Amino acid sequence: MSEEKKEGHYHHEQPAPPPYGTFQGVANHPPPTAMGFPQPVPPPGFPGGPPPPPSQYYAHGYQTVPGYAVAEGRPVRERRLCCCGIGMGWFLFIIGFFLAAIPWYVAALLLFCSRIDPREKPGYVASTIAAVLATIAVVFGLTRID
Repeated sequence: MSEEKKEGHYHHEQPAPPPYGTFQGVANHPPPTAMGFPQPVPPPGFPGGPPPPPSQYYAHGYQTVPGYAVAEGRPVRERRLCCCGIGMGWFLFIIGFFLAAIPWYVAALLLFCSRIDPREKPGYVASTIAAVLATIAVVFGLTRID
């Protein structure tokens, strides 16, 4: 009787469901790897990773990123932006809301007719867009059809 209970116990046990998916492969086959793509490896010198080649320890001096030169000498300081550090372009953009869009036209003129600092260019572009939109609004407001 104890033999039947054991067999009955095993008989009622269900096998594990197969994993979901179309192409499961065989259980003893290794999983596929992506062909043509570099496989991730730990960085050189990291435990478990490949050691760095001996010729590259200090071959490039103190260069941190290969291919980029390290500038030597005195560091170059960029000039300060005017108007509380926001730049003249953004200053003209903000002031344009209070002074009837005139600063926006000044900013557009400066953008097209002078050489500006690349850090200030987004403010000048925003002011130019605002000037164009203000012009469109004024033209359509003045040419109202009754």
